[in-house]
Amino acid sequence: MNLKNEWINTLFIILSLSLCIFIIIDIAYNERIWELNTFAIKVRLQSLGITIAYFYLLNSIFKRVARSFIDKSKDEKRANWKEYASVFLINFVLLNIMHVFIMSCITMAESFKWGESALVNVTGALLAFLYYTMIRNRILFKSFIEQSLQLEKIKVNQLETELKFLKSQYHPHFLFNALNTIYFQVDEKNKEAKQSIEQLSDLLRYQLYNIEKEVTMEQEINYLRSYIAFQQLRMSERLVLDLYFDPELKEQKIHPLLLQPLIENAFKYVRGEYRIKLEIKLVGSQIQSEIKNSISQSPYAINQKDKGIGIENLKRRLDLLYPNKHSLVFEQTENTFTTRLTINTD
Repeated sequence: MNLKNEWINTLFIILSLSLCIFIIIDIAYNERIWELNTFAIKVRLQSLGITIAYFYLLNSIFKRVARSFIDKSKDEKRANWKEYASVFLINFVLLNIMHVFIMSCITMAESFKWGESALVNVTGALLAFLYYTMIRNRILFKSFIEQSLQLEKIKVNQLETELKFLKSQYHPHFLFNALNTIYFQVDEKNKEAKQSIEQLSDLLRYQLYNIEKEVTMEQEINYLRSYIAFQQLRMSERLVLDLYFDPELKEQKIHPLLLQPLIENAFKYVRGEYRIKLEIKLVGSQIQSEIKNSISQSPYAINQKDKGIGIENLKRRLDLLYPNKHSLVFEQTENTFTTRLTINTD
């Protein structure tokens, strides 16, 4: 329901209550609503103004009360007795303040009648409960619409995710077929090229089919060895590699491909002495890794920490997979860039 309709509904309630009050006053003081004079018009306009202010104040308060009880209630569709008791108490206090204020404007305070007060309270209470119910239903309806839109959005996102998944299945299938075709087109004498294609196929297969599940450290280390060997194919022969894999790392479970972006970074930005050192060891329940690569002292050297989306992607994955159970530290000196990743497997 938009603001325009809400304003019209509120005005309708205000006019209804004002008419009821005018009728009650006329009955109480033996007057007729159609017998208007200057004083009567002035009184009714004053009463109407007070009633408008009262109801818009009530509108604001009732909205807060309704939202408060709806948020706390397990079954938001049903209002409990505490909610209606709060509505009654709020309306009783404000309605009687308004009534006394109107009487003072009419200068009839000395003629105050209990029957008149009772009629005002009964009529006002009925209208207030009706108005509160309208406000409450309006809030519930708005919440229902928002939830429906959210569900539709989730369904659309699920369909998009499913479509992306189907596409992701198609592209690897096409890629493996393409690699297979290239493999058989390579001359039999070119064993190095065939071996590179086989290595690439194995690396892609591991990346594509193990990404959604945990693997053992033995599997991950075997993958890292293959990945490093593949990276060496395109590197200069003067590259010095220093690798250490703790023999205790066997059956420990870990999410795959967390170290691969860091190793890729080291190969991409190695300069200077052309040296890469990789160490992965088990310390208690922690898997600690340190990757160090030499860098150039040139003033035009690339800041390795600030490059590539792979590192940002890795940080996000670590936050999701190992919340409060990991640390990733970068350290750069004049000659080396070091990355330390620690994962608690408990």
